Amino acid sequence: MIYNAVIFDFDGTVCDTGEGIKKSAQYALESYGIECPDWKELDFFIGPPLLVTFQERFGQSAANAEKLVQKYRERYTNIGVYESEPYDGIKDLLKRLKSYGIKIGIASSKPKKYVVELLDKFNLTKYFDSICAVSFNADCESKASIIHRCITEMDVTADKALMVGDRSYDIDGARENHIDGVGVLWGYGNKFEFIDCKAKYIAKTPDDVEAVAIGMYERCDSSQEIFDGHIVKMHLDNILLCDDTKARRECVDHPGGVGVIAVTDEDEVIMVRQFRYPYKELIYEIPAGKLDGKENPLDAGKREFKEECGGEAEEYISLGEVYPTPGYTNEVIHLYWAKGLTFGEQHLDEGELLTVTKMKFDTLYKKVMNGEIKDAKTVIAALKLKELRNRE
Repeated sequence: MIYNAVIFDFDGTVCDTGEGIKKSAQYALESYGIECPDWKELDFFIGPPLLVTFQERFGQSAANAEKLVQKYRERYTNIGVYESEPYDGIKDLLKRLKSYGIKIGIASSKPKKYVVELLDKFNLTKYFDSICAVSFNADCESKASIIHRCITEMDVTADKALMVGDRSYDIDGARENHIDGVGVLWGYGNKFEFIDCKAKYIAKTPDDVEAVAIGMYERCDSSQEIFDGHIVKMHLDNILLCDDTKARRECVDHPGGVGVIAVTDEDEVIMVRQFRYPYKELIYEIPAGKLDGKENPLDAGKREFKEECGGEAEEYISLGEVYPTPGYTNEVIHLYWAKGLTFGEQHLDEGELLTVTKMKFDTLYKKVMNGEIKDAKTVIAALKLKELRNRE
């Protein structure tokens, strides 16, 4: 285990409290006749102490900023605090960190009363070993000071602690304590903010935070393109592991693909058969193809079904996404179940040779289970559709 403790910021990291904070800030400013943008544009209120934001962003004196904070709390205490929800995946992340024996703390510039109230409301309090926030009369305490209190309460050393937050304010506070920082992209910060403040890690999802905490995350140090083809590109990356050990990764960049399991009213699946050169085999597959640029996956599925089979459908139901070979490519295949079929002419791409056939769904399922059909997207689509039908 790389880290013994993970410290979370609260607003914008554990909970999406943005609406309540921003509307309450707008309420305070308007109450004193201070011109301000629409509440949706007040993201800069999330993270730093309110006193600091009112002074620095709106040119208020310390005395006037204090009055604004009191007016802010007038709305926030009664309404704003309840305009909050935990981010998707946070509760599961906390459970997993606990299962590893990792201590978990909160270091927030929000008054502790609000933090505890929301943690209790969402049944999250039990996961935290320490909750460090500010009092109503001391909300100008620096983030670095709050983080220091947190690691002291949890009795962990800085080199074994990890700070997770959504603003540079969190990362700067961690650095002052010689703690590694993770900037998260689901809150109110962005990648460029975290690059500027030199966050050690940038996390797109709560799963990324878990990977960092347990020492499995990999960071790109440098990248070299070594092949640029018609369908795929390939690059060689020098990476850093969580302990800063160096390694190399060969990666294939793929635009992504789509597969359609189209079923007729007679329960026949529309299949294509084509020769796949890498395997030197003629194989059965569902209609499929790659995305064109930033093409919407559903639009791509409709296009491929029409091009390869001349087919259209009244309804497309998502069967989710598949990572076909995560060991060396970033390809994502989007799967759909198509119903209510009609047919016209094929429009195959130049050099595309395939035949279209129909196969009873039960036959397809048997061929998948006995190994006759090996194509991954076809296997997964058939198994998912079988499960959906079993639930009906």
